[in-house]
Amino acid sequence: MPTSNVVKAVRLSHTAVGFHQTSDRDSHKKDCNKIKKKHAALATEEQRLRDFPGDFMTPANVFEEREGHFWGILETRTYMRLRYALIEALLKVNTRDAVQAALDHAMDMLRLCRSDNIGVRDRVPALYLRLGMDQEAYDFCKWYATDGSRGDYDWGDMNLGFLDVKDANIFESSMLEFLGCQDANILIVIALIKIRLLHQLIDLRSSNAIRDQVPQEVLDKVRRALVTKVVLKEKDIMDEMDPTAMILNLRLDIETLFFSIQESCPYFWPALLDPEQHLSARPAYYSSGSLEQTQLYVQYNYHAWAETPRALDVIKCFVDGAEDLSDYTRAEEEKGGDNDDDSDAWEDCDEEDIWLKLPPPKCTFYPPIIHYRKPAWNV
Repeated sequence: MPTSNVVKAVRLSHTAVGFHQTSDRDSHKKDCNKIKKKHAALATEEQRLRDFPGDFMTPANVFEEREGHFWGILETRTYMRLRYALIEALLKVNTRDAVQAALDHAMDMLRLCRSDNIGVRDRVPALYLRLGMDQEAYDFCKWYATDGSRGDYDWGDMNLGFLDVKDANIFESSMLEFLGCQDANILIVIALIKIRLLHQLIDLRSSNAIRDQVPQEVLDKVRRALVTKVVLKEKDIMDEMDPTAMILNLRLDIETLFFSIQESCPYFWPALLDPEQHLSARPAYYSSGSLEQTQLYVQYNYHAWAETPRALDVIKCFVDGAEDLSDYTRAEEEKGGDNDDDSDAWEDCDEEDIWLKLPPPKCTFYPPIIHYRKPAWNV
């Protein structure tokens, strides 16, 4: 029997359950049991499909013969619904393993059904962000904003490129491209990516406060510890001591995105700041711009925002009446200043813990990296 296309993701589901049980089993036993039940139901349905002899509508080897066309085949719909239900169950458990398993299931569902009739693509980019995979989130959104938004794209043609954008310039100012796709969920993700980049560049600029106090190699360690891999790989940015122009461009992008989302999805920003009633909502249907649509978007994205230091502060700034981020970025800069530490004390610091030398009240570059690498989940 051919190896199941879902085997790896199913194994990850088991891993997520086991990991969670050892850390906090008593308080989350109910969620873990739900994952087990949904996994068992999915495995049973997959086996049924693999044993299906075939008929005039469904080939015998449907996983191999009809890859990319699931849902268009009636026999596969129960399987796809069960797999989506497993994703939802996994995301009730806030562990890195559970998020990774949910992402793996979602991406495999997109492989099986490019047209994504069930809407799993809306969950994917925020899952990437929760795992610190900002570049992958950006590439995913860019594909859907470009080729994925073309009216003439043939979702049934397996010879066409699919999710094939790789290493797009995450710093590019391509708002027209994203705004043109008319997908508020994509804009919400891009806004968070830009906010992450903004804070990292502000932190890099603030590192100038200790430029004359420490050796260059120590300063380089500090600067590397302030950023994630998407910034670290940009040598021009890492070598630039005054990224003011890039900060301004990011500010403008964020401002454009905020007001565009506010216009197309007017309930979203207030709901993101006060999400409690929306996270548990189960809307049966929604229309564009409705409260029900907002509730789904909050459920897809809230954890990625909440796990990103200072991201919600930016939104509060706008909601409180700011028309731009000039005052916000200025205030972030003013949190820095002269550092009085003995420069000799910096020389033996490891790159991973060097930020511990920088008390948050004195330095804006208190590390976002600690959240990106080690999210504040139950891990």
